[in-house]
Amino acid sequence: MDRLPTSGLLLLAGLSLFWGVNWPIIKIVLAEIPVWTFRTLCLVCGGLGLLGLVRVNGVSLTIPKKELGPLLMVAAMNVTGWHLCSAYGVYYMQAGRASIIAYTMPVWAAILSGIILKEPLRFRQILGLFLGMAGLATLIGPDVASFGTTPVGAVFMLGAAVSWAAGTVFVKYFPWTMPTTLLTGWQLVMGSIPVIIGALIMDPVTSILQLSLKGIVAMVYMILFPMIFCYWAWFRVVSILPATLATICTLSIPVIGVFSSAIMLGEAITLQEIIALGLVLVALAVVMIRPGKKFEVTKVN
Repeated sequence: MDRLPTSGLLLLAGLSLFWGVNWPIIKIVLAEIPVWTFRTLCLVCGGLGLLGLVRVNGVSLTIPKKELGPLLMVAAMNVTGWHLCSAYGVYYMQAGRASIIAYTMPVWAAILSGIILKEPLRFRQILGLFLGMAGLATLIGPDVASFGTTPVGAVFMLGAAVSWAAGTVFVKYFPWTMPTTLLTGWQLVMGSIPVIIGALIMDPVTSILQLSLKGIVAMVYMILFPMIFCYWAWFRVVSILPATLATICTLSIPVIGVFSSAIMLGEAITLQEIIALGLVLVALAVVMIRPGKKFEVTKVN
């Protein structure tokens, strides 16, 4: 067994930090520009940035004809569905709460894997689903009981988590010959097409001019770190560390999302959030961590 490489651990730390702080940053930008314009900027700049990195490394940007259909399908779920639903979810609810619901994704992925990939649904997945639903109920149950209304933000975030999970499962379902970074870059570009059309229809063309200096800084952060660096770093981590170990880093993201939202936006951390966060983290641990399983490190030049 090799010792875990320092580069992989540093990338995991960066991913957890930048994707965690991403949640209050989204809230800051959405206070100034509409959802469709915001996501158009993120996806177009992020996708072109990733494809630029691929091209700099001397890799062709060509999409094999047989993979175009599956690419459009996974882009619709991983990019269009996730980014629009998550943006609306953050718009309608506290950013910290939104991050907790978003990272129920591995639980849904485990369930969908059983249906689509025919992977057996084990007791761990069932228990994880139960705990995840308990965490979701803890967050939105009192609001529904008090006001008798549909928690719009929670519904959007749940849709985002399920969309991301479905996209992840179908990425595993289809055979790909493209390098992973190229596949990711094209997903962002393809998935941005309906978002761009929606922005042109829904939002004023000049809405981007509404950004203040604070909004511009937040937008630059979104493009450089969560969109370009984190997408690149994620697949770099997967190439260095075992996938099971790499996915464990998602456990820390909602924690950072909750506390960074409290610091940056002044969102209160109540017992309700703490209980829900604990339930979701335990659900993720039950689904993703396999006791006694040895990790092998892949050496990458």
